[in-house]
Amino acid sequence: MDDPEPETSLAPRITDLPAVDRPRERLAREGATALSSAELLAILLRVGIAGENAVRLADRLLAQLGGLPGLHRTSYTDLCRVKGIGPAKAAQLMAGIELGRRIISSTAVERVTISSPADAANLLMYQLAALDQEYLYVILLDTRNRVLGLPLEVYHGSLNTSLIRIGEVFREAVRVNAAAVIVAHNHPSGDPSPSPEDIAVTRAIVEAGKLLDIEVLDHLVIGRYRFVSLKERGLGFSGSKT
Repeated sequence: MDDPEPETSLAPRITDLPAVDRPRERLAREGATALSSAELLAILLRVGIAGENAVRLADRLLAQLGGLPGLHRTSYTDLCRVKGIGPAKAAQLMAGIELGRRIISSTAVERVTISSPADAANLLMYQLAALDQEYLYVILLDTRNRVLGLPLEVYHGSLNTSLIRIGEVFREAVRVNAAAVIVAHNHPSGDPSPSPEDIAVTRAIVEAGKLLDIEVLDHLVIGRYRFVSLKERGLGFSGSKT
């Protein structure tokens, strides 16, 4: 007697679920914060594939990429290679990620006041944590430590005093008569521990700021959703430890 055919487990379609369990209906009723990450992604994906509804597809996507941080760092091309995603779904996901970045960036235009290193890090954390190269940004501040416009990209590549033109760090600050700046760059490895080169660059920027009468309030190193303040650690600033 032949063995019976193995049973195939099929996930119900979203529309087959009771209304109270459907992500869109739950969002409307309970708010977005009540939904899991997979449910929120399922709303962006809209539909699943054969044997996988949108929530199951989103669950697999998150597991495959390493959660939301992995999704944030994944390129459009790599998303298209994931089974069940393709160009249309990849575009929807990338659009959602970019909207999140722009929401965070736009807060700088609203004259945010920087009162701590964390305030400054929050302006760039979302964007810099996903990059696979080092990028150096400058935040311009007025006399009340209010942000003047969006953070400015100054340089990308390996952070090195022989490659970075220190004058570029202050070019826009001089033009808009900024009173102070905060410098920030990322470590693609995810580890925000400052390197000797980071400290050397900081020292050069701080000294240039003194000549221009523009205070360098801090230099932040941003890793995988973590950051280090060189000012707090006394690295590269007056009275530094090294």
